[in-house]
Amino acid sequence: PEDYHLLYQLPTGGGKTVIFSEIVRQYLKNHNKRVLIMTHRIELLTQTSKMLTEFGVINKVVNSTANLDDQDQYSCFVAMVETLNNRLQDEKFDISNIGLVIIDEAHYNSFRKLFKFFKEANMLGVTATPLSSNRNLPLNENYSELLVGHSIKRLIADEYLSNSTTYTFNVNLRSLKVGTDGDYTISSLDRLYSLYTMQDRLLAAYQERAAGKKTLIFNSGIATSVRVFELFKNGGFNVKHLDSTFTAKDRKETLEWFRNTDDAILTSVGILTTGFDEPSVESIIINRATRSLTLYHQMIGRGSRSTKTKKQFTIIDLGNNVERLGLWQDYINWQDIFKFPDKYFEKINDRDNQLMVDY
Repeated sequence: PEDYHLLYQLPTGGGKTVIFSEIVRQYLKNHNKRVLIMTHRIELLTQTSKMLTEFGVINKVVNSTANLDDQDQYSCFVAMVETLNNRLQDEKFDISNIGLVIIDEAHYNSFRKLFKFFKEANMLGVTATPLSSNRNLPLNENYSELLVGHSIKRLIADEYLSNSTTYTFNVNLRSLKVGTDGDYTISSLDRLYSLYTMQDRLLAAYQERAAGKKTLIFNSGIATSVRVFELFKNGGFNVKHLDSTFTAKDRKETLEWFRNTDDAILTSVGILTTGFDEPSVESIIINRATRSLTLYHQMIGRGSRSTKTKKQFTIIDLGNNVERLGLWQDYINWQDIFKFPDKYFEKINDRDNQLMVDY
């Protein structure tokens, strides 16, 4: 049907952008309608446009500086959600004859405000984790069906993804507070992970399981990440810190340094969970606790890319996340989660409460 909404799940690194780029190519070949792809990050915008071009799809990027005078010459557009919303509000972007809308990272709810503009179009949402970022706004309200792609284990077997070895270090999390979004608050996480005992545990875990490997460390807040940077710098390690306050130039220089340095350690906050692709990463350290399955998989996914020389990577869990959310490569019944998300959230709550008692 013209207004059918399909949600497609495929793990990080499985090739979602490649797949929907081919879908766009075939759609434009077989339909006299236009295509719109929406993303929520500038990095994803650039990557998507580049991939479409590689597939022979001429596309126009709709960003804050784009000149839309020539938009009638294009049949495919790639846009940031907020920019698109502004352009639609001031009626600068012509959305007539758009037959297919593709939503990248569809689990984010920022896209919902735009659905009203495309009531008669087909929608394809793509995500590694078909679980809404807001418990009160389930994905099954906007998508008619979930199509589940290959599992992580299958992608490892087919050598699309690297296999992982996971090491867990139990942490007492009783001091943590849960915020309105259902995850632990940044302030309570920063207080816990800034303690000297936690810093010592992080350094010991790195030296024991990841020494000399190109490593990404994910933290909850900027204060913790800066402390981690100082910890490793004082220890004589090759380390840099990165967060959302960096300029585009500084960020680019930091990521180039990381790409070209074999034993590099990059400590960061959230900023690298999407839109960052560096296959040479050998070790992921989760220096925080999270109740978000999406964030958990996004962090680990930064190390899961496979190359000709890298078939294995290391995961170090310093937040009891494996006990709460399972191993990264474990089977997940996404259909069940899509249909009954509340049941899944209740299970996480029960598991988390038990962990608080155990530790």
